[in-house]
Amino acid sequence: MAALLAAAVSCPVFAAEWGVEQLMREMAQVKSVRAKFAERKQLAILNAPLESSGTLVYTAPGRLEKHTLAPRQESLVLERGRLILEDPARDRRRTFVLQEHPVLWAFVEGIRSTLAGDLVTLNRFYQVSLDGGERRWRLTLKPREPDMQEVVSEIRIGGSRNWIDTIEIIEVQGDRSLMTITRDAP
Repeated sequence: MAALLAAAVSCPVFAAEWGVEQLMREMAQVKSVRAKFAERKQLAILNAPLESSGTLVYTAPGRLEKHTLAPRQESLVLERGRLILEDPARDRRRTFVLQEHPVLWAFVEGIRSTLAGDLVTLNRFYQVSLDGGERRWRLTLKPREPDMQEVVSEIRIGGSRNWIDTIEIIEVQGDRSLMTITRDAP
């Protein structure tokens, strides 16, 4: 019986069904997630990478929170087309209406639309390609808008099934960041 199931799963008919549309359907099934992140930014002007860590919270279809705990506390909250940045150490709070900032909007939609499984919006901002299979995939997003193309070369989002475990941003000037995401313990 196990051999029959293994053969059925590896059958080309089943494998052909999995692609970017299936990935987006799987992502759309996720209603909320809490995770930890570690981010490493390599900037050409610095000799050593910048490292940060903290927590991420996603609530479908579009609320995303990034709470940086180290090296200092900061928070970023995306909800209803607004991005709110808070820096308690400097007593700063800034709110951006995304539609008023096209490059920021495109960047945010690369992450939000992937999490929400919103392929229509993703295709609006990016050329989307998918490599790999359900167990290990990488989504590559290349900006469509010229203003975004001047900043970001591509965004690579990697994962397994409906879980994102890496987000890599490659900037035009050679800077890059890699965020590694791990599930919070239940």
